[in-house]
Amino acid sequence: MGVEELITGNERIRRGKKRSARKQRAERPKQGFFRTLIQVLGELLITCGVILLLFVVWELWWTNIEANTAQQQAVSAFAQEFQGPVTPPPADAPPVDFGPPKVMAAPDQASTVFGVVYIPRFGKTYSRPLVEGTAPAQLDTLGLGRYDSTSMPGAVGNFAVAGHRQTHGAVLDAVHTLVPGDKIYVQTNDGYYTYVFRNNQIVMPNRADVLAPVPTQLDAKATERFMTMTSCNPRFGAEERIISYSVLDSWQPASAGPPAEIAAQVAANKKAG
Repeated sequence: MGVEELITGNERIRRGKKRSARKQRAERPKQGFFRTLIQVLGELLITCGVILLLFVVWELWWTNIEANTAQQQAVSAFAQEFQGPVTPPPADAPPVDFGPPKVMAAPDQASTVFGVVYIPRFGKTYSRPLVEGTAPAQLDTLGLGRYDSTSMPGAVGNFAVAGHRQTHGAVLDAVHTLVPGDKIYVQTNDGYYTYVFRNNQIVMPNRADVLAPVPTQLDAKATERFMTMTSCNPRFGAEERIISYSVLDSWQPASAGPPAEIAAQVAANKKAG
């Protein structure tokens, strides 16, 4: 068989395959408009699902990593500048009355880190920066923000802070686990303030009276030193607010050293810097 015959035969085979393919396409049932629409919608839903999943991963995982790093750096920076011993008084030392708590002036600028909060119920190593302001610029990065309309640590009235529960460091994720009698320690350059937890309360987001000098009692005159922590409720929602109330139990100046329960973490923060 010559080359020309081979070429002719090959062309004949190709034409036959093309005719067969056209015939199969012609015999194939045509896809209706609604079927095509459903397929397109299905693909769009799958794409949206993937995007939503990525957003959830970013919101619940990556924002926590970023915020935790920033908060650890802020705590370390505060600890390096803190003047005072990091060892507690001897266990057999007689109790000392340090008089009324010293109260620092409120920071002039938002985002100023002016203290550290320790809550042993949340873990032995729990220590978070205390920052001025409750805007996203503070809460999304630096942790527990003070409402600027409320008192400073140790003052008569209501020292109130806010913090995220599931994102951006999740500083108050375990707030629902507090039980009456739990200690909350606040460290500033002046010393250490020990608050004792009393109770939680679930309220609607518009309940601004929880920030009153006497929480929830707008017309009452404060005689005690309160600490109020606010966060979203439930844990993965924001329909409500969970409010945690504590009252000052004692205080000690920086020169006296930290309370024994948090001394190890105070020293670790100093060393980390």
